[in-house]
Amino acid sequence: MFLESILIALEGLKVNKLRSLLTMLGIIIGVAAVVAMVSIGLGVQQKIQSSIAGLGSNLLIVMPGSSKPTGGVRQAAGSNITLTNQDSKAIGREISGINYIAPTVSQQYQIIYGNQNWNTSVTGTTPEYLEIRNYTIAEGSFFSSNDENARSRVAILGQTVATSLFGAVSPVGKTVRINKAPFRVVGVLESKGQSSMGQDQDDLVLVPLSTAQERLMGITYLNSISIQVESDKVIDKVQQDITVLLRNRHRLAVAATDDFSVRNLTALMATAKETTGTITIFLGAVAAISLLVGGIGIMNIMLVSVTERTREIGIRKALGATYKNILLQFLIEAIVISVTGGLVGILLGVGAAYVVSYFATWQTVISALAIVVAFGVTVLIGLFFGIYPARKAALLEPIDALRYE
Repeated sequence: MFLESILIALEGLKVNKLRSLLTMLGIIIGVAAVVAMVSIGLGVQQKIQSSIAGLGSNLLIVMPGSSKPTGGVRQAAGSNITLTNQDSKAIGREISGINYIAPTVSQQYQIIYGNQNWNTSVTGTTPEYLEIRNYTIAEGSFFSSNDENARSRVAILGQTVATSLFGAVSPVGKTVRINKAPFRVVGVLESKGQSSMGQDQDDLVLVPLSTAQERLMGITYLNSISIQVESDKVIDKVQQDITVLLRNRHRLAVAATDDFSVRNLTALMATAKETTGTITIFLGAVAAISLLVGGIGIMNIMLVSVTERTREIGIRKALGATYKNILLQFLIEAIVISVTGGLVGILLGVGAAYVVSYFATWQTVISALAIVVAFGVTVLIGLFFGIYPARKAALLEPIDALRYE
């Protein structure tokens, strides 16, 4: 009888193909919207996380200038000159739990090669910068500690700078001019692409810290200190120890505000993940409203179907069909509509996610969990909104049904 009920239900749907298709449309749109929206939300979340992770794992960044408001006019973090090379060396020497430490200075300069020129950020740093910021060398080599000690005029180019100045020609061994001073190119960085904020991470030039401070910028202070901690388990302790050490070195009174700030990128990543996760859930919830509308559409059409087939129901009951037979028949019709719509919606949602990724250049992540949940909800919707019309049909009295015009 179960198989016979399925066949009868399918036959009932075939009689009104267009109406069945329009009923499925609500479910199709709902499921497709949920899958596509969740995929886009997860893609944004992954892009932000990978961008932050691309800056370095277990990373602390010390910046000059207070991050807390004080009385009067306050300079932004990074705008003061309170950090020195001695501070960096003291952190590396006295704080435990640190893998690498790289002091940096940075300034915009025009880079010239032949008749080509390019304005970019020139960063002075130490060899540890490569490990801390997860950069890799695509060609040539990175400068060494000897280059740092000798204030050598050597440079590492990012992919954007290398392409802009040299095109397809290898820049290794060539000489460029930075602020009119000659620098020999010893290496080219592997491309990292854009950050989540749209910043080109390949548009930079790296030179030894001592060279940048003494031969380019004429300064003795630092713009930042990048620190890679051994593990995320000790990052909070290291951050606290650095704060205590720098306050002592800068001889700040107990009530005085820090003249520096220590930024924890691990905490920033956790915050970003939480925020983007909330946005993803919100997008999925908004899209799920259309599933509810689709369920109401199923119930509406099934009620119409019951009304149209009242005499058929009366005949079936007169021939011996039971309450369960009639109930099962109409429930199967509702479930077939919702399941078919759900499957088509999944395909459309996945396709829409790929289309958005291709044309809008947004990264999307297809979530298997979102697909399973969306499909499961469609089945439940078919059951929930199909029960009332099916029960109404099953409760019809044979005599009343046969008399119905």
